[in-house]
Amino acid sequence: MEFPVILTPDEEAGGFVVTFPDIPEAITQGETLDEALAMAQDVLETALEAYFDDKRAVPTPSQPEHGQHVIELPASLSAKVLLLNEIVKQSIRPVELARRLNTTPQEVNRLTNLRHTTRIDGIDSALRALGKRLKIRVV
Repeated sequence: MEFPVILTPDEEAGGFVVTFPDIPEAITQGETLDEALAMAQDVLETALEAYFDDKRAVPTPSQPEHGQHVIELPASLSAKVLLLNEIVKQSIRPVELARRLNTTPQEVNRLTNLRHTTRIDGIDSALRALGKRLKIRVV
């Protein structure tokens, strides 16, 4: 997943103000372009935690404009976002998904915890239990 980022020069303080058109909660700044982009990665992941904590679907990233910078999520985080979005879409509670996976609700909660390292196979199994498949490709 790649989220387009808006870099606005800060006339008063210098540097750049960073926002995301798809994740309005994610706002940061940096003195240089490189610093602004590094801060953007961090603030995006932090903002996504709020979606996970609130069990809200993460908006699908919009198409970047030509030449627009994007922040790419790590593959494991992208997979977790897809899982969360499907759980929200289907209104599935952790208890129900745990039953389908023959595991505990705590294990299901780990699948949707951004700070918990999860094997991709676990995310794939959860998506399959929801009637979906995780497809990975090299581009």
